Amino acid sequence: MGNESKKEIMFNRMKNKKKEVKLVRRIVFTIALFLLIVGGIGGYVSYNYVKSALKPMDPNSDKVINVQIPIGSGLESISSTLEKNGIIKNAKIFKYYAKFKNESDFQAGDYNLTKSMTLDEIIKSLKTGKVYRKPLFSITIPEGLTLEQIGAVVEKKTSYTKAEFLGLVTNDAFVDRMMVKFPNLLTEEIKGENVRYALEGYLFPATYPFYEDKPSLEEIVETMLTNTDKIMSGYAEILHSEDKSVHWLLTFSSLLEEEATAQTDRALIASVFYNRIKAKMPLQTDPTVLYALGSHKDRVLFEDLEVDNPYNTYKFQGLPPGPIANAGKSSIEAVLDPSKTDYLYFLADKDGENHFSKTYEEHLKNVDKYLK
Repeated sequence: MGNESKKEIMFNRMKNKKKEVKLVRRIVFTIALFLLIVGGIGGYVSYNYVKSALKPMDPNSDKVINVQIPIGSGLESISSTLEKNGIIKNAKIFKYYAKFKNESDFQAGDYNLTKSMTLDEIIKSLKTGKVYRKPLFSITIPEGLTLEQIGAVVEKKTSYTKAEFLGLVTNDAFVDRMMVKFPNLLTEEIKGENVRYALEGYLFPATYPFYEDKPSLEEIVETMLTNTDKIMSGYAEILHSEDKSVHWLLTFSSLLEEEATAQTDRALIASVFYNRIKAKMPLQTDPTVLYALGSHKDRVLFEDLEVDNPYNTYKFQGLPPGPIANAGKSSIEAVLDPSKTDYLYFLADKDGENHFSKTYEEHLKNVDKYLK
């Protein structure tokens, strides 16, 4: 009986051990299966994440994002800057992708990038110093155009009519929205009592690329205002120090732009206007008369000079209520850094060359010499 009890005990022990081994195996198998599933899911998720990070952030976005790459920036800091600006999804993946492609010689600069750019397009842009992306179409706005003339350009390049363009840029609700969006650019001055069009002179002359087949009219105008805002921010410090406004600068600059010819020295013309303002003389510039009349003429007649309109600088002293056209950088910078002269008069001869004089008598001699 004693021997049988020992055998039973041993048998039971072996039985229990087998059960334990089976249980352990089952647990190990379950854990291994769990880890395998988790690993598989993790791998799948990781694979999809990397795959998406190699694609454009938003293929349909045409919103331009300004990205500044400082001098001395390495690949790691550039990758981080791109991620912070929402141009790429993951800085590390971009960094490894650039290394894999053996690309590292990037240029510092100011880039206008979009979320729809591929990694290769971003890399090529950073290598060449130019934004490498082929637009579907572009709109070129030359210097010296009025809103009405810009409307004609937009009509030629898009499916929108000039009337639709003018309807938008003169719409009070739209102007108010833009004032909220660009508070440093569009101030209450654009709504002055005698201002003809609030946004006149505020659509900066440039070539605007568009990457969408048919951007909305609001997007087109907003793109132009964004550029103007960016450019004018570069003059903020000097305007503040001179206690002058953006509206003043764009108004003054528009006069130079309209008076300018290919040979014109804008800084000299600016000095004439400054001297006249100081002497409390009317500016007497013909382009303001044409703007007051609302029509183009090859020649301004004496009777035109009498038009009773705040934009007529023959009849009203000082600058007109607002810009009479869009001004380029050279005109803007001439206003901010004019020549130092005693000139009060100037005229352009038949070849477009300007002749300046200090007195009215000298001016009359120039009229006889160059125009009669």
